[in-house]
Amino acid sequence: MKLSCPFSAKALAAVLLAAFALALVPVRAWADMHISDLELERELSALDRAIRNRSDYMSRRQARIDSLRAELDLSSNPAEQLMRIAREYTSFNNDSAIHYLTLGREYATTKAERDRFTWSLAAILPLGGLFERATSLYDTVNPDSVPPAFLPSYYEAGRQMHSYISSFYKDHPEVDSIYVAKSLEMQQHLLELLPKNSLDYKYNLGEYYLLTGQRARARLLLEEVFERSGAGGKLRARAAHHLAKLSRDGGDYNRYLYYMAVSALSDVTSATREVASLQELGSDIGSRGDVERAHNYLSAALENAVECGAALRMIDTSRALPLIERSHSADMKRTNRNMMIVMAFLVLLLVGLAILIHRLRRHMRRMRVMETTLRDANKTKEVYISQFLSLCSIYMDKLNQFCKIANRKLAAGQADDLYRMTKSGKFVEEQSREFYEVFDNAFLHIYPNFIDDVNALLRPDQKIVLREGELLNTDLRILAFMRLGIEDSPRIAQVLNYSLNTIYAYRNRLKARAINRDTFEEDVARIQS
Repeated sequence: MKLSCPFSAKALAAVLLAAFALALVPVRAWADMHISDLELERELSALDRAIRNRSDYMSRRQARIDSLRAELDLSSNPAEQLMRIAREYTSFNNDSAIHYLTLGREYATTKAERDRFTWSLAAILPLGGLFERATSLYDTVNPDSVPPAFLPSYYEAGRQMHSYISSFYKDHPEVDSIYVAKSLEMQQHLLELLPKNSLDYKYNLGEYYLLTGQRARARLLLEEVFERSGAGGKLRARAAHHLAKLSRDGGDYNRYLYYMAVSALSDVTSATREVASLQELGSDIGSRGDVERAHNYLSAALENAVECGAALRMIDTSRALPLIERSHSADMKRTNRNMMIVMAFLVLLLVGLAILIHRLRRHMRRMRVMETTLRDANKTKEVYISQFLSLCSIYMDKLNQFCKIANRKLAAGQADDLYRMTKSGKFVEEQSREFYEVFDNAFLHIYPNFIDDVNALLRPDQKIVLREGELLNTDLRILAFMRLGIEDSPRIAQVLNYSLNTIYAYRNRLKARAINRDTFEEDVARIQS
Protein backbone atom coordinates (compact mmCIF):
# COMPACT_ATOMS: atom_id res chain seq x y z
CA MET A 1 0.00 0.00 0.00
CA LYS A 2 1.47 3.38 -0.92
CA LEU A 3 1.12 6.05 1.74
CA SER A 4 0.86 9.72 0.91
CA CYS A 5 2.94 10.94 3.84
CA PRO A 6 5.91 8.75 4.78
CA PHE A 7 7.89 9.09 8.04
CA SER A 8 10.56 11.72 8.13
CA ALA A 9 14.12 10.44 8.55
CA LYS A 10 14.16 11.66 12.16
CA ALA A 11 10.85 10.01 12.97
CA LEU A 12 11.89 6.78 11.27
CA ALA A 13 15.08 6.65 13.35
CA ALA A 14 13.02 7.18 16.50
CA VAL A 15 10.68 4.36 15.51
CA LEU A 16 13.56 1.96 14.88
CA LEU A 17 15.15 2.93 18.20
CA ALA A 18 11.87 2.31 20.01
CA ALA A 19 11.52 -1.09 18.34
CA PHE A 20 15.09 -2.01 19.37
CA ALA A 21 14.50 -0.84 22.94
CA LEU A 22 11.26 -2.77 23.08
CA ALA A 23 13.13 -6.00 22.49
CA LEU A 24 14.86 -5.43 25.83
CA VAL A 25 11.63 -4.83 27.78
CA PRO A 26 10.86 -7.80 30.03
CA VAL A 27 7.29 -8.34 28.92
CA ARG A 28 5.64 -11.76 29.11
CA ALA A 29 6.59 -13.94 26.15
CA TRP A 30 3.77 -14.52 23.69
CA ALA A 31 4.48 -18.22 23.37
CA ASP A 32 4.37 -18.66 27.15
CA MET A 33 0.93 -17.13 27.48
CA HIS A 34 -1.34 -20.13 27.38
CA ILE A 35 -5.00 -19.45 28.11
CA SER A 36 -6.75 -22.46 29.61
CA ASP A 37 -10.47 -23.12 29.34
CA LEU A 38 -10.75 -22.28 33.05
CA GLU A 39 -9.08 -18.87 32.63
CA LEU A 40 -11.25 -18.11 29.63
CA GLU A 41 -14.44 -19.10 31.47
CA ARG A 42 -13.41 -16.95 34.44
CA GLU A 43 -13.02 -13.90 32.21
CA LEU A 44 -16.27 -14.59 30.38
CA SER A 45 -18.09 -15.00 33.71
CA ALA A 46 -16.68 -11.65 34.85
CA LEU A 47 -18.03 -10.11 31.65
CA ASP A 48 -21.43 -11.76 32.23
CA ARG A 49 -21.61 -10.20 35.71
CA ALA A 50 -20.57 -6.80 34.38
CA ILE A 51 -23.28 -6.90 31.70
CA ARG A 52 -25.89 -7.75 34.35
CA ASN A 53 -24.70 -4.73 36.36
CA ARG A 54 -24.11 -2.39 33.44
CA SER A 55 -26.92 -0.09 34.56
CA ASP A 56 -24.82 0.76 37.64
CA TYR A 57 -21.83 1.71 35.47
CA MET A 58 -24.10 3.80 33.23
CA SER A 59 -25.52 5.59 36.27
CA ARG A 60 -22.05 6.48 37.53
CA ARG A 61 -21.01 7.94 34.19
CA GLN A 62 -24.28 9.83 33.89
CA ALA A 63 -23.68 11.24 37.38
CA ARG A 64 -20.27 12.59 36.25
CA ILE A 65 -21.91 14.18 33.22
CA ASP A 66 -24.67 15.73 35.33
CA SER A 67 -22.03 17.18 37.64
CA LEU A 68 -20.19 18.78 34.72
CA ARG A 69 -23.43 20.17 33.30
CA ALA A 70 -24.35 21.65 36.69
CA GLU A 71 -21.02 23.53 36.71
CA LEU A 72 -21.51 24.93 33.19
CA ASP A 73 -23.32 28.12 34.20
CA LEU A 74 -20.70 28.85 36.89
CA SER A 75 -17.70 28.19 34.67
CA SER A 76 -15.39 31.07 33.81
CA ASN A 77 -14.53 29.28 30.56
CA PRO A 78 -17.79 27.90 29.09
CA ALA A 79 -16.08 26.60 25.93
CA GLU A 80 -13.65 24.44 27.90
CA GLN A 81 -16.46 23.16 30.12
CA LEU A 82 -18.50 22.26 27.02
CA MET A 83 -15.50 20.33 25.71
CA ARG A 84 -15.31 18.34 28.98
CA ILE A 85 -19.03 17.53 28.78
CA ALA A 86 -18.72 16.49 25.12
CA ARG A 87 -15.80 14.18 25.94
CA GLU A 88 -17.81 12.50 28.68
CA TYR A 89 -20.72 12.05 26.28
CA THR A 90 -18.47 10.66 23.50
CA SER A 91 -18.97 6.89 23.19
CA PHE A 92 -21.79 7.19 25.75
CA ASN A 93 -24.41 9.25 23.93
CA ASN A 94 -23.09 10.54 20.64
CA ASP A 95 -26.15 12.64 19.90
CA SER A 96 -25.50 14.61 23.09
CA ALA A 97 -21.78 14.76 22.33
CA ILE A 98 -22.57 16.22 18.90
CA HIS A 99 -24.94 18.72 20.51
CA TYR A 100 -22.34 20.00 22.98
CA LEU A 101 -19.56 20.08 20.39
CA THR A 102 -21.82 22.09 18.07
CA LEU A 103 -22.69 24.39 20.97
CA GLY A 104 -19.00 24.71 21.79
CA ARG A 105 -18.23 25.96 18.28
CA GLU A 106 -20.71 28.77 18.92
CA TYR A 107 -19.19 29.61 22.32
CA ALA A 108 -15.61 29.54 21.03
CA THR A 109 -14.01 32.96 21.21
CA THR A 110 -10.92 32.17 19.15
CA LYS A 111 -10.28 30.32 15.91
CA ALA A 112 -8.11 27.77 17.74
CA GLU A 113 -10.96 26.97 20.13
CA ARG A 114 -13.45 26.70 17.27
CA ASP A 115 -11.11 24.38 15.36
CA ARG A 116 -10.81 22.05 18.39
CA PHE A 117 -14.57 21.64 18.47
CA THR A 118 -14.64 21.19 14.70
CA TRP A 119 -12.19 18.29 14.49
CA SER A 120 -13.65 16.67 17.64
CA LEU A 121 -17.08 16.83 16.01
CA ALA A 122 -15.74 15.40 12.74
CA ALA A 123 -14.20 12.46 14.64
CA ILE A 124 -17.55 11.10 15.90
CA LEU A 125 -19.93 12.02 13.05
CA PRO A 126 -19.09 8.83 11.08
CA LEU A 127 -20.65 6.75 13.85
CA GLY A 128 -23.98 8.20 12.79
CA GLY A 129 -23.25 7.55 9.12
CA LEU A 130 -22.47 11.21 8.38
CA PHE A 131 -19.28 10.56 6.42
CA GLU A 132 -19.39 13.46 3.98
CA ARG A 133 -20.20 16.02 6.65
CA ALA A 134 -17.41 14.67 8.85
CA THR A 135 -14.72 14.88 6.15
CA SER A 136 -15.85 18.31 4.97
CA LEU A 137 -15.75 19.65 8.53
CA TYR A 138 -12.32 18.16 9.16
CA ASP A 139 -10.96 19.64 5.91
CA THR A 140 -11.98 23.16 7.04
CA VAL A 141 -9.19 23.04 9.62
CA ASN A 142 -5.73 23.92 8.32
CA PRO A 143 -3.12 21.96 10.36
CA ASP A 144 -0.63 24.80 9.82
CA SER A 145 -2.87 27.06 11.91
CA VAL A 146 -3.32 24.57 14.77
CA PRO A 147 -1.28 25.42 17.92
CA PRO A 148 1.45 22.77 18.49
CA ALA A 149 -0.11 21.70 21.81
CA PHE A 150 -3.32 20.71 20.01
CA LEU A 151 -1.78 18.99 16.98
CA PRO A 152 -1.87 15.47 18.57
CA SER A 153 -5.59 15.90 19.19
CA TYR A 154 -6.09 17.08 15.60
CA TYR A 155 -4.31 14.08 14.07
CA GLU A 156 -5.91 11.61 16.50
CA ALA A 157 -9.34 12.92 15.44
CA GLY A 158 -8.39 12.46 11.77
CA ARG A 159 -7.11 8.95 12.42
CA GLN A 160 -10.33 8.05 14.25
CA MET A 161 -12.63 9.60 11.64
CA HIS A 162 -11.02 7.78 8.71
CA SER A 163 -10.83 4.55 10.70
CA TYR A 164 -14.58 4.68 11.41
CA ILE A 165 -15.34 5.30 7.75
CA SER A 166 -13.06 2.48 6.59
CA SER A 167 -14.80 0.01 8.94
CA PHE A 168 -18.08 0.77 7.18
CA TYR A 169 -16.54 -0.20 3.83
CA LYS A 170 -14.77 -3.37 5.02
CA ASP A 171 -16.78 -5.39 2.48
CA HIS A 172 -15.55 -3.07 -0.29
CA PRO A 173 -11.74 -3.36 -0.28
CA GLU A 174 -11.19 -0.75 -2.97
CA VAL A 175 -12.90 1.95 -0.86
CA ASP A 176 -11.70 0.58 2.46
CA SER A 177 -8.03 0.81 1.39
CA ILE A 178 -8.43 4.52 0.62
CA TYR A 179 -9.63 5.37 4.11
CA VAL A 180 -7.16 3.01 5.78
CA ALA A 181 -4.36 4.85 3.99
CA LYS A 182 -5.73 8.20 5.17
CA SER A 183 -6.03 6.88 8.72
CA LEU A 184 -2.42 5.68 8.60
CA GLU A 185 -1.31 9.05 7.28
CA MET A 186 -2.92 10.75 10.27
CA GLN A 187 -1.30 8.20 12.58
CA GLN A 188 2.13 8.89 11.10
CA HIS A 189 1.78 12.57 11.91
CA LEU A 190 0.53 11.69 15.39
CA LEU A 191 3.52 9.44 16.07
CA GLU A 192 5.90 12.28 15.20
CA LEU A 193 4.29 14.40 17.94
CA LEU A 194 3.74 11.96 20.84
CA PRO A 195 6.41 11.46 23.54
CA LYS A 196 8.39 8.37 22.53
CA ASN A 197 8.22 6.73 25.97
CA SER A 198 4.49 7.26 26.45
CA LEU A 199 1.96 4.42 26.25
CA ASP A 200 -0.04 6.47 23.74
CA TYR A 201 2.96 6.47 21.42
CA LYS A 202 3.58 2.75 21.84
CA TYR A 203 -0.08 1.93 21.31
CA ASN A 204 -0.31 4.00 18.13
CA LEU A 205 2.97 2.59 16.83
CA GLY A 206 1.72 -0.95 17.58
CA GLU A 207 -1.53 -0.24 15.75
CA TYR A 208 0.41 1.25 12.84
CA TYR A 209 2.55 -1.88 12.61
CA LEU A 210 -0.56 -4.06 12.75
CA LEU A 211 -2.30 -2.18 9.94
CA THR A 212 0.81 -2.28 7.78
CA GLY A 213 1.29 -6.04 8.23
CA GLN A 214 4.24 -5.93 10.67
CA ARG A 215 2.58 -8.32 13.11
CA ALA A 216 5.59 -9.35 15.18
CA ARG A 217 6.47 -5.73 15.99
CA ALA A 218 2.82 -4.93 16.62
CA ARG A 219 2.47 -7.83 19.00
CA LEU A 220 5.47 -6.76 21.14
CA LEU A 221 4.29 -3.17 21.46
CA LEU A 222 0.66 -4.01 22.13
CA GLU A 223 1.65 -6.63 24.73
CA GLU A 224 3.65 -3.98 26.59
CA VAL A 225 0.72 -1.54 26.47
CA PHE A 226 -1.63 -4.29 27.69
CA GLU A 227 0.67 -5.21 30.58
CA ARG A 228 1.38 -1.63 31.70
CA SER A 229 -2.13 -0.18 31.33
CA GLY A 230 -4.41 -0.25 34.31
CA ALA A 231 -7.37 -2.61 34.43
CA GLY A 232 -10.40 -1.02 32.82
CA GLY A 233 -8.32 1.59 31.01
CA LYS A 234 -9.12 2.73 27.50
CA LEU A 235 -5.67 1.84 26.11
CA ARG A 236 -5.82 -1.62 27.71
CA ALA A 237 -9.18 -2.26 26.06
CA ARG A 238 -7.94 -1.14 22.65
CA ALA A 239 -4.68 -3.08 22.96
CA ALA A 240 -6.60 -6.20 23.99
CA HIS A 241 -8.85 -5.82 20.97
CA HIS A 242 -5.86 -5.77 18.59
CA LEU A 243 -4.15 -8.65 20.44
CA ALA A 244 -7.35 -10.65 20.04
CA LYS A 245 -7.17 -10.26 16.29
CA LEU A 246 -3.50 -11.28 16.28
CA SER A 247 -4.41 -14.38 18.32
CA ARG A 248 -7.20 -15.29 15.93
CA ASP A 249 -4.89 -14.92 12.94
CA GLY A 250 -2.38 -17.14 14.77
CA GLY A 251 -5.00 -19.85 15.27
CA ASP A 252 -5.15 -19.51 19.09
CA TYR A 253 -8.91 -19.35 19.58
CA ASN A 254 -8.87 -19.43 23.40
CA ARG A 255 -6.48 -16.49 23.58
CA TYR A 256 -8.53 -14.63 20.98
CA LEU A 257 -11.71 -14.99 23.07
CA TYR A 258 -9.80 -14.12 26.25
CA TYR A 259 -8.42 -10.84 24.89
CA MET A 260 -11.77 -9.95 23.34
CA ALA A 261 -13.49 -10.59 26.70
CA VAL A 262 -10.92 -8.39 28.49
CA SER A 263 -11.57 -5.61 25.98
CA ALA A 264 -15.34 -5.94 26.26
CA LEU A 265 -15.14 -6.02 30.07
CA SER A 266 -13.15 -2.75 30.09
CA ASP A 267 -15.75 -1.18 27.79
CA VAL A 268 -18.69 -2.30 29.96
CA THR A 269 -17.17 -1.21 33.28
CA SER A 270 -16.23 2.19 31.84
CA ALA A 271 -19.82 2.59 30.53
CA THR A 272 -18.57 2.85 26.93
CA ARG A 273 -21.53 2.18 24.66
CA GLU A 274 -19.81 2.67 21.31
CA VAL A 275 -17.95 -0.64 21.33
CA ALA A 276 -16.82 -3.25 18.84
CA SER A 277 -15.39 -5.91 21.18
CA LEU A 278 -18.70 -7.02 22.69
CA GLN A 279 -20.32 -7.25 19.27
CA GLU A 280 -17.41 -9.21 17.78
CA LEU A 281 -17.21 -11.48 20.81
CA GLY A 282 -20.93 -12.22 20.57
CA SER A 283 -20.62 -13.03 16.88
CA ASP A 284 -17.66 -15.38 17.33
CA ILE A 285 -18.66 -17.12 20.54
CA GLY A 286 -21.87 -18.29 18.89
CA SER A 287 -19.80 -20.49 16.58
CA ARG A 288 -18.36 -22.08 19.72
CA GLY A 289 -21.82 -23.40 20.57
CA ASP A 290 -22.50 -20.92 23.38
CA VAL A 291 -25.67 -19.59 21.78
CA GLU A 292 -27.23 -18.12 24.93
CA ARG A 293 -24.09 -16.13 25.74
CA ALA A 294 -23.77 -14.95 22.15
CA HIS A 295 -27.38 -13.79 22.17
CA ASN A 296 -26.86 -11.89 25.45
CA TYR A 297 -23.68 -10.19 24.19
CA LEU A 298 -25.19 -9.16 20.87
CA SER A 299 -28.38 -7.94 22.52
CA ALA A 300 -26.34 -5.83 24.96
CA ALA A 301 -24.16 -4.53 22.10
CA LEU A 302 -27.21 -3.58 20.05
CA GLU A 303 -28.84 -1.91 23.05
CA ASN A 304 -25.64 0.06 23.68
CA ALA A 305 -25.43 1.10 20.03
CA VAL A 306 -29.04 2.30 20.02
CA GLU A 307 -28.65 4.23 23.28
CA CYS A 308 -25.36 5.70 22.08
CA GLY A 309 -26.78 6.67 18.69
CA ALA A 310 -23.97 4.80 16.92
CA ALA A 311 -25.63 3.75 13.67
CA LEU A 312 -22.35 2.21 12.46
CA ARG A 313 -22.33 -0.21 15.41
CA MET A 314 -26.03 -0.94 14.96
CA ILE A 315 -25.32 -2.10 11.41
CA ASP A 316 -22.40 -4.30 12.51
CA THR A 317 -24.42 -5.90 15.30
CA SER A 318 -27.55 -6.37 13.17
CA ARG A 319 -25.49 -8.34 10.65
CA ALA A 320 -24.58 -10.90 13.29
CA LEU A 321 -27.92 -11.13 15.10
CA PRO A 322 -29.75 -13.18 12.40
CA LEU A 323 -27.04 -15.86 12.53
CA ILE A 324 -27.30 -16.09 16.30
CA GLU A 325 -31.10 -16.04 16.12
CA ARG A 326 -31.01 -19.02 13.76
CA SER A 327 -28.69 -20.87 16.13
CA HIS A 328 -30.92 -19.88 19.01
CA SER A 329 -33.97 -21.19 17.16
CA ALA A 330 -32.18 -24.48 16.46
CA ASP A 331 -31.29 -24.70 20.15
CA MET A 332 -34.93 -24.05 21.06
CA LYS A 333 -36.02 -26.84 18.70
CA ARG A 334 -33.63 -29.22 20.44
CA THR A 335 -34.99 -28.11 23.78
CA ASN A 336 -38.57 -28.64 22.60
CA ARG A 337 -37.66 -32.08 21.29
CA ASN A 338 -36.15 -32.98 24.64
CA MET A 339 -39.24 -31.59 26.30
CA MET A 340 -41.44 -33.87 24.21
CA ILE A 341 -39.34 -36.83 25.31
CA VAL A 342 -39.75 -35.81 28.94
CA MET A 343 -43.50 -35.38 28.46
CA ALA A 344 -43.76 -38.81 26.83
CA PHE A 345 -41.93 -40.27 29.83
CA LEU A 346 -44.35 -38.50 32.16
CA VAL A 347 -47.30 -39.86 30.20
CA LEU A 348 -45.93 -43.36 30.72
CA LEU A 349 -45.64 -42.60 34.42
CA LEU A 350 -49.25 -41.42 34.48
CA VAL A 351 -50.38 -44.59 32.69
CA GLY A 352 -48.51 -46.64 35.28
CA LEU A 353 -50.18 -44.66 38.05
CA ALA A 354 -53.59 -45.16 36.43
CA ILE A 355 -52.99 -48.91 36.37
CA LEU A 356 -51.92 -48.76 40.00
CA ILE A 357 -55.03 -46.78 40.94
CA HIS A 358 -57.22 -49.20 39.00
CA ARG A 359 -55.71 -52.16 40.80
CA LEU A 360 -56.04 -50.34 44.10
CA ARG A 361 -59.73 -49.75 43.43
CA ARG A 362 -60.23 -53.41 42.60
CA HIS A 363 -58.45 -54.29 45.80
CA MET A 364 -60.70 -51.93 47.78
CA ARG A 365 -63.80 -53.49 46.20
CA ARG A 366 -62.62 -56.92 47.29
CA MET A 367 -62.10 -55.54 50.76
CA ARG A 368 -65.70 -54.29 50.92
CA VAL A 369 -66.92 -57.76 49.95
CA MET A 370 -64.92 -59.18 52.84
CA GLU A 371 -66.37 -56.75 55.36
CA THR A 372 -69.22 -59.09 56.30
CA THR A 373 -66.76 -61.81 57.33
CA LEU A 374 -64.56 -59.38 59.21
CA ARG A 375 -67.36 -58.11 61.52
CA ASP A 376 -67.00 -61.07 63.85
CA ALA A 377 -63.20 -60.92 64.04
CA ASN A 378 -62.22 -57.53 65.39
CA LYS A 379 -58.58 -58.38 65.67
CA THR A 380 -58.32 -59.67 62.09
CA LYS A 381 -60.43 -56.74 60.90
CA GLU A 382 -58.16 -54.12 62.47
CA VAL A 383 -54.99 -55.77 61.14
CA TYR A 384 -56.49 -55.82 57.66
CA ILE A 385 -57.53 -52.16 57.81
CA SER A 386 -54.08 -51.22 59.11
CA GLN A 387 -52.47 -52.96 56.12
CA PHE A 388 -54.89 -51.25 53.80
CA LEU A 389 -53.98 -47.86 55.23
CA SER A 390 -50.28 -48.64 54.93
CA LEU A 391 -50.79 -49.39 51.25
CA CYS A 392 -52.68 -46.13 50.76
CA SER A 393 -49.96 -44.27 52.65
CA ILE A 394 -47.31 -45.66 50.33
CA TYR A 395 -49.48 -44.81 47.34
CA MET A 396 -49.94 -41.19 48.44
CA ASP A 397 -46.25 -40.87 49.25
CA LYS A 398 -45.44 -42.02 45.71
CA LEU A 399 -47.83 -39.44 44.33
CA ASN A 400 -46.07 -36.73 46.30
CA GLN A 401 -42.69 -37.90 45.06
CA PHE A 402 -43.98 -37.90 41.50
CA CYS A 403 -45.20 -34.32 41.81
CA LYS A 404 -41.83 -33.19 43.18
CA ILE A 405 -39.92 -34.89 40.35
CA ALA A 406 -42.33 -33.58 37.71
CA ASN A 407 -42.05 -30.02 39.10
CA ARG A 408 -38.27 -30.13 39.00
CA LYS A 409 -38.04 -31.50 35.45
CA LEU A 410 -40.75 -29.29 34.00
CA ALA A 411 -39.26 -26.19 35.60
CA ALA A 412 -35.99 -26.94 33.86
CA GLY A 413 -37.81 -27.41 30.56
CA GLN A 414 -39.97 -24.28 30.91
CA ALA A 415 -43.30 -26.02 30.33
CA ASP A 416 -45.19 -23.39 32.28
CA ASP A 417 -48.73 -24.78 32.05
CA LEU A 418 -47.85 -28.29 33.20
CA TYR A 419 -45.50 -26.83 35.78
CA ARG A 420 -48.27 -24.70 37.31
CA MET A 421 -50.67 -27.67 37.32
CA THR A 422 -48.25 -29.89 39.24
CA LYS A 423 -47.06 -27.03 41.41
CA SER A 424 -50.63 -26.33 42.55
CA GLY A 425 -50.94 -29.82 44.04
CA LYS A 426 -54.37 -30.36 42.48
CA PHE A 427 -53.48 -33.87 41.34
CA VAL A 428 -52.50 -34.94 44.85
CA GLU A 429 -55.59 -33.24 46.31
CA GLU A 430 -57.83 -35.12 43.88
CA GLN A 431 -56.29 -38.46 44.81
CA SER A 432 -56.52 -37.53 48.48
CA ARG A 433 -60.25 -36.81 48.16
CA GLU A 434 -60.77 -40.16 46.48
CA PHE A 435 -58.80 -41.88 49.23
CA TYR A 436 -60.86 -40.11 51.92
CA GLU A 437 -64.09 -41.22 50.24
CA VAL A 438 -62.98 -44.85 50.12
CA PHE A 439 -61.64 -44.77 53.66
CA ASP A 440 -64.74 -43.05 55.08
CA ASN A 441 -67.07 -45.60 53.52
CA ALA A 442 -64.96 -48.57 54.62
CA PHE A 443 -64.54 -47.34 58.16
CA LEU A 444 -68.21 -46.46 58.68
CA HIS A 445 -69.25 -49.87 57.38
CA ILE A 446 -67.13 -51.39 60.15
CA TYR A 447 -67.95 -48.79 62.81
CA PRO A 448 -71.40 -47.48 61.82
CA ASN A 449 -71.94 -45.85 65.25
CA PHE A 450 -68.47 -44.31 65.47
CA ILE A 451 -69.62 -40.68 65.13
CA ASP A 452 -72.22 -41.03 67.88
CA ASP A 453 -69.72 -42.85 70.15
CA VAL A 454 -67.18 -40.03 69.68
CA ASN A 455 -69.78 -37.33 70.38
CA ALA A 456 -70.68 -39.17 73.58
CA LEU A 457 -67.11 -38.52 74.76
CA LEU A 458 -67.34 -34.78 74.03
CA ARG A 459 -68.99 -32.01 75.98
CA PRO A 460 -72.56 -31.25 74.80
CA ASP A 461 -71.57 -27.87 73.28
CA GLN A 462 -68.50 -29.34 71.56
CA LYS A 463 -70.03 -32.21 69.60
CA ILE A 464 -68.89 -32.78 66.01
CA VAL A 465 -71.47 -31.75 63.37
CA LEU A 466 -70.82 -32.84 59.78
CA ARG A 467 -71.69 -30.78 56.74
CA GLU A 468 -74.26 -32.04 54.27
CA GLY A 469 -72.93 -34.97 52.23
CA GLU A 470 -69.87 -35.38 54.47
CA LEU A 471 -69.15 -38.85 55.89
CA LEU A 472 -66.14 -37.98 58.04
CA ASN A 473 -64.19 -34.78 58.58
CA THR A 474 -60.54 -34.35 59.51
CA ASP A 475 -61.22 -34.60 63.27
CA LEU A 476 -63.06 -37.90 62.84
CA ARG A 477 -60.47 -39.33 60.46
CA ILE A 478 -57.68 -38.67 62.98
CA LEU A 479 -59.76 -40.39 65.69
CA ALA A 480 -60.54 -43.25 63.28
CA PHE A 481 -56.84 -43.89 62.75
CA MET A 482 -56.35 -43.90 66.53
CA ARG A 483 -59.18 -46.42 66.86
CA LEU A 484 -57.39 -48.62 64.32
CA GLY A 485 -54.25 -48.52 66.42
CA ILE A 486 -52.38 -45.87 64.41
CA GLU A 487 -51.52 -43.40 67.19
CA ASP A 488 -48.24 -42.13 65.74
CA SER A 489 -48.80 -38.51 64.63
CA PRO A 490 -46.14 -38.59 61.86
CA ARG A 491 -47.87 -41.63 60.36
CA ILE A 492 -51.27 -39.95 60.49
CA ALA A 493 -49.80 -36.78 58.94
CA GLN A 494 -48.32 -38.85 56.11
CA VAL A 495 -51.61 -40.61 55.32
CA LEU A 496 -53.74 -37.45 55.46
CA ASN A 497 -51.13 -35.36 53.59
CA TYR A 498 -50.96 -32.80 56.42
CA SER A 499 -48.01 -31.31 58.26
CA LEU A 500 -47.03 -32.83 61.59
CA ASN A 501 -47.82 -29.56 63.40
CA THR A 502 -51.34 -29.60 61.95
CA ILE A 503 -52.00 -33.11 63.33
CA TYR A 504 -50.71 -32.09 66.76
CA ALA A 505 -53.02 -29.05 66.70
CA TYR A 506 -56.07 -31.17 65.80
CA ARG A 507 -55.35 -33.69 68.56
CA ASN A 508 -54.93 -30.96 71.18
CA ARG A 509 -58.20 -29.27 70.15
CA LEU A 510 -60.08 -32.59 70.34
CA LYS A 511 -58.75 -33.24 73.84
CA ALA A 512 -59.85 -29.77 74.88
CA ARG A 513 -63.42 -30.58 73.76
CA ALA A 514 -63.58 -33.88 75.65
CA ILE A 515 -65.50 -34.53 78.85
CA ASN A 516 -62.46 -36.30 80.25
CA ARG A 517 -59.37 -34.78 78.63
CA ASP A 518 -56.82 -37.10 80.27
CA THR A 519 -58.39 -40.38 79.07
CA PHE A 520 -60.01 -39.16 75.84
CA GLU A 521 -57.66 -40.91 73.39
CA GLU A 522 -57.80 -44.17 75.39
CA ASP A 523 -61.62 -43.93 75.39
CA VAL A 524 -61.63 -43.55 71.58
CA ALA A 525 -59.38 -46.62 71.21
CA ARG A 526 -61.95 -48.67 73.18
CA ILE A 527 -64.93 -47.81 70.93
CA GLN A 528 -66.62 -50.98 69.66
CA SER A 529 -68.39 -51.55 66.37
